Amino acid sequence: MPIATASQTIGPYWHLIEHPEFADLTRFGAAGERITLTGRVIDGDGAPLADGCIELWQASPTAGETFPGYGRAAADRDGRFRFTTIRPGPLPGPGNAQQAPHFALSVMARGILTRLVTRAYFAGEALNETDPILSLIEDPARRATLMAHPAGTDTWHIDIRLQGEGETVFMEF
Repeated sequence: MPIATASQTIGPYWHLIEHPEFADLTRFGAAGERITLTGRVIDGDGAPLADGCIELWQASPTAGETFPGYGRAAADRDGRFRFTTIRPGPLPGPGNAQQAPHFALSVMARGILTRLVTRAYFAGEALNETDPILSLIEDPARRATLMAHPAGTDTWHIDIRLQGEGETVFMEF
């Protein structure tokens, strides 16, 4: 009979946040609309998550030699993180519905026993209205916690609140 092992919040890859190039998904010469996603992770009291690791995953464009589809960034002392990537396109979703362009984000840190998974959608994207995952969230205020907003030319920003008032919607897998 197999014995369950303890969960590791970040596994053997913690060292990747010591290399800022892992937050640049375009570093191998990826083609497409290059954008920056910035954000801030805060706890329930509004204090920054200064020792966190944020992962970004995207299925569009397809991962390959010039585009890994995955990145990892450290949160700085103010809880801020930053990724450079290619703007994703729509994807097929449950029931053959089209998903709006989005990023999957994971948050790992001291005190978080298993990663917290959320998404970042683009505010104002027409497909947000019919996205099958966003449609599961009935409360508009909760749905708004998944929206990245323009923050300059080719830059989008999202805040991730771990708990309390305005808590970000997290997904179960």
